[in-house]
Amino acid sequence: MQNTYPPAQGLYDPANEHDACGVGFVANIKGRKSHAIIENGLTILKKLVHRGACGCEENTGDGVGMLVQMPHTFFKRVCPEAGIELPEYGEYGAGLVFLPIDTEQSKRIETIIEGIITAEGQTVLGWRVVPTDSSSLGPTASAAEPKFKQIFIGRGDNIADAMGFERKLFVIRKLVENA
Repeated sequence: MQNTYPPAQGLYDPANEHDACGVGFVANIKGRKSHAIIENGLTILKKLVHRGACGCEENTGDGVGMLVQMPHTFFKRVCPEAGIELPEYGEYGAGLVFLPIDTEQSKRIETIIEGIITAEGQTVLGWRVVPTDSSSLGPTASAAEPKFKQIFIGRGDNIADAMGFERKLFVIRKLVENA
């Protein structure tokens, strides 16, 4: 097969090319936060015919997601409802966790995650149930729908800077995945 990619130039390298269905990218190159970025991302999603694996039902698939900057202002507003007091921006991390519907299994997994966080010298600030609207899901997706929760992790005293905290959160995520 003949390579039809352009030659490497600037930030582009054809060695990084690979197939990906349904991918869009919207950003402010200066790193400015804006709700318009989210709106543009949603526009991309609406215009994509195929957004990943499709199920047998029109309203069942593998879902989509957006990677966004930490919505600190939003979290500061909603976390007190869950009994979570957040520190300043950059002093905590948040993770989205898909848990089993079974309460016992879910609690066991939460305990494992909390143990890893504590063992890594960080602080569990609390868990928040993520509000969801499952009304449009098909029967197949509904049958497999997990419980969605966010965990908030406070930066421990053993971490000197923001990059060190990012690395520690990465290690915690990998340890949780392997547990």
